[in-house]
Amino acid sequence: MVNELAIRTQDLTKQFDRHIAVHDIDLHIGIGEVYGLIGPNGAGKTTLIRMLAAAEEPTLGEIYIHGDRLLRDQDNPNLKRQIGYLPDDFPLYDDLTVWDYLDYFARLYKLGEPRRSQRLRDVLELVQLTHKRHSQISTLSRGMKQRLSLARTIIHEPLVLLLDEPVSGLDPIARMQFREIIKALQAAKMTILISSHVLSDLAELCTSVGIMELGYLVESTSLQHLYQRLSRQQITLSTLGSLEALQAELRNHPEVEGMEALPGNNRLKVFFSGDGEASATLLRSLIAANIPLTEFHPAQEDLESIFLNLGHQQAS
Repeated sequence: MVNELAIRTQDLTKQFDRHIAVHDIDLHIGIGEVYGLIGPNGAGKTTLIRMLAAAEEPTLGEIYIHGDRLLRDQDNPNLKRQIGYLPDDFPLYDDLTVWDYLDYFARLYKLGEPRRSQRLRDVLELVQLTHKRHSQISTLSRGMKQRLSLARTIIHEPLVLLLDEPVSGLDPIARMQFREIIKALQAAKMTILISSHVLSDLAELCTSVGIMELGYLVESTSLQHLYQRLSRQQITLSTLGSLEALQAELRNHPEVEGMEALPGNNRLKVFFSGDGEASATLLRSLIAANIPLTEFHPAQEDLESIFLNLGHQQAS
């Protein structure tokens, strides 16, 4: 089992003076997964990622990358070459051109010619910056700079990619471009851990998610299993008749766990514990009760709703 894991931690803990930022985390990420790390500010996400990147020394615990133990000292430089780390504040050198910037980092990783130039061309094509290869970094947009930072992170062809809030501050088009690059890296069998507050992006990209609260990993599971276990069904309804009549009829059904009014004329959102067959039965009963429905739209709660619900459960 260990050999099938790209990342494994055991009792991983980080303490700063009297503050424990990360508590006894046992993390298991399979090879080729895209693992989304979710949590509010101060939950310990960045500290965890920095330890996985060998940029921060754990207080306690162990880290294994592809079955080999990760150490911060110089005993395992080859293992550290398997890791690409993009922090949320890595500086760019504005006076360099895009090509020279990547060439500098490729030389740091001791990529020799002709492999180095070919690798630069390949990476620039992947991040859609070939046309900017001779441009100064200072002239790039924010989205282009972030794609260049990603190119620098993967220039040495790491097996594991650690991304800390990579889409922070990007506009929707730039986020979409970044997502497409991540999908291409996933298709190339790279293992990716990504933290983000943009949960819709994570829901589109991730195979698994971990949710952190106050330094603890309170959930770590496949996205599919998380949806099956925690995603309630929501049904949006509209009626031409009275909202009170609709609400009264809904209260007769035990699977209706709650409801809230929505903007617009006589619209409701219903939280429903039943399955698809049960929602069809509900629809038939509403029609039989002469409720003049104009909308009946079942949907599952999204990742953001699940995260907020979990947060409320932890707080209560």
